[in-house]
Amino acid sequence: MGEGRRHIGTAERRARLALRQRLARGARADSPEEVAGSLVALHGTDPSTVYLAVGARLADPAKTVGETERALYEGRALVRMHGMRHTVFVFPAGLTAVVHASTGLTVAARERAALLKHMAVAGAPDAAWLAEVEESTLAALARRGQATAAELARDEPRLKEQFAYAAGKNYAGTHTVSTRLLKVLGVEGKVVRGRPLGSWTSSQFRWAPAPEHPELDTAGAQAELLRRWLGACGPATEEDLKWWTGWRVTEVRRALAAIGAEAVSLDEGTGYVVAGDAGPVAAPAGSWAALLPALDPTAMGWRHRDWYLAPALRPMLFDRSGNVGPTVWWDGRVIGGWAQRADGEIVWRLLDGEGVGREAEAAITAEAERLRGWVGTTRITPRFRTPLERELSA
Repeated sequence: MGEGRRHIGTAERRARLALRQRLARGARADSPEEVAGSLVALHGTDPSTVYLAVGARLADPAKTVGETERALYEGRALVRMHGMRHTVFVFPAGLTAVVHASTGLTVAARERAALLKHMAVAGAPDAAWLAEVEESTLAALARRGQATAAELARDEPRLKEQFAYAAGKNYAGTHTVSTRLLKVLGVEGKVVRGRPLGSWTSSQFRWAPAPEHPELDTAGAQAELLRRWLGACGPATEEDLKWWTGWRVTEVRRALAAIGAEAVSLDEGTGYVVAGDAGPVAAPAGSWAALLPALDPTAMGWRHRDWYLAPALRPMLFDRSGNVGPTVWWDGRVIGGWAQRADGEIVWRLLDGEGVGREAEAAITAEAERLRGWVGTTRITPRFRTPLERELSA
């Protein structure tokens, strides 16, 4: 334990998680905007994750689909775009400039360079040609408001051009200019994902112009993003912060210094909270249960997870790439997983029954019924399947 540093144990970390992640019954939110603001970012790689993560935290889950669609596609209070670790997230619109400057610029430069390199190797047109196509595509998107890649290709036929990729390699293939260019434009913060073509679970989507935002200083933006995240998820270790942001350790340390982060003692070593946040946090009133979706931001929030997820449970709850599946929570720790069967039934299984009695089982059953109540007949299949989810849904 560091001299003069307050120790924050597992029980208090779970209490902070329950309250700040909007999971305890008394901490549930009234809107998707409140949920996203509290968590900073919702994983958006799998579209259904956004809705399921919001629904688990709303006081009235019946509003989940309608209110989330309103926030994403009508009021545009929430934006689905690339962020940390080159991953798609949903952010509050007011954070888009911070995310772009803090994490997007470096990735964007790398993505554009890779596209130009691959096109050059394949003998495809050069950077000047690509710049013309880009300008024309953005103009077409501005006229349409929202459009699919196919619709944009009707306005700008050069988007249909193809070029060979990794010739001679076992992963060789053919890329279409539209696919690669729109991805680059997304990382560069010029376009964002718009309304899906189907229901809220659909992975096919339209593109939309990115909301205008100021260009921020990278170091300042990193400090602001770190401050927001530590306020929601602190305490966290330096390794947690490096993993979540995707930054170099020097950038993490610079941002911690810039916000005057306060060091505390954790079971796994030194952790950090925002200045003034090291004091005790009372546990929520009453026990709580939650059914969180695959890739939920709470389950994926930290690099070190032993304080809420026993290592023995990981083989059943994670895929081989480290993506978490649907999880069952009781009082701040993961104790099992859940899935949806073909008939819509929500089924769950405990993997860690230590200290779990009738109260917990009744609360988990109620959460399963609550989830089925608002999901209705919609079929949910996680994009990244895990062993327990596959087994339960069979």
